[in-house]
Amino acid sequence: MSFMATPGIPTVGFDLDMTLIDSRPGIKATYQAFSAQVGVPIDADLAVSRLGPPLEHELANWFPAAEIVERVAQYRALYPTYAIEPSLALPGARDAIQAVREAGGRAIVVTAKNEPHAKLHLSHLGIDPDAVIGGLWAEGKAEALREHGAGVYVGDHTGDVRGAAHAGALSVAVATGPCDATELKAAGADVVLTDLTEFRAWWEAYRG
Repeated sequence: MSFMATPGIPTVGFDLDMTLIDSRPGIKATYQAFSAQVGVPIDADLAVSRLGPPLEHELANWFPAAEIVERVAQYRALYPTYAIEPSLALPGARDAIQAVREAGGRAIVVTAKNEPHAKLHLSHLGIDPDAVIGGLWAEGKAEALREHGAGVYVGDHTGDVRGAAHAGALSVAVATGPCDATELKAAGADVVLTDLTEFRAWWEAYRG
């Protein structure tokens, strides 16, 4: 199925963690509760310093490969209790989505986070995109970006830059996550913003 915005106005995709929301406090709390539950030490501060890739990637640093499926299920069972309330919208997040809509475009979220938890975060924070697609990482995000006709993808990680490129979308990177502006530029980002408070001005200039 194809989803089109107003002719001439592209659908804009946004990453979730560290692009639209600062989920570090909630994820840290979840890792701490998870560590206590399973009796395995996990450096929660280290884990939240490298958000972006799927949960399975991070848990592989702490558990044998044979345990990952079970550990993911245990972690996710705790997530709604510990992660949603402490996580905050990043500056400019709501306005960026509003700017797209004011131009007749659609704003979608494409994230490596599992979809139910992504939707919980957005609902809790009153952020209401046109679609939420979870469970996709890096080049895998191109699948949803192409399906929804996204001409722009906004993210904070070099994996997001690769996903945009793979989809043939313009890569707009924000330096609010684990990758700094230099790293994002080196990865091939077309545009690098300090944060989403700069998105509206860029978007209006981009639209001409």
